[in-house]
Formats: sequence, structure tokens, C-alpha cells
Amino acid sequence: MSKSKALKQREKLIREGRLNPEINRSPYAQLDLRTRKTKTKKDYEYRIKHKNRNPKQWENGSFYFAI
Repeated sequence: MSKSKALKQREKLIREGRLNPEINRSPYAQLDLRTRKTKTKKDYEYRIKHKNRNPKQWENGSFYFAI
């Protein structure tokens, strides 16, 4: 893999005895600050698009009629 232009510039500054710009970075730059949460019951329920659609209920084609 090739080196990026920014990495080459940083290495050149270090070779010349100047300050490494990585030292000036905030410690928070390396942290992952995204919040993660587990799925709720409602999230799992919304995954099922058509609820109570069981095709086996209508397989036989008969119906019940009472007077």
C-alpha cells in the first residue's frame, strides 16, 4: 500500500527535527464516542412487516357457516 500525502509530510517534519503534529491531537480524537444501545422489544416487533400472516391457516380452502 502507498502512503498518503499527509503521512509523508508528517514523516518529513519528524526527519527534519520539527514537532510531530500527532502529539498535538486531543486524546478524544482516538476515542469512539458513538452511543450504542441494544434493541428494544418494540424494535424487534417492527422487524416483522406482516404479523399474524400464517399461510397454513388458509391451505384447505374450506370455511364454516352457521345459521
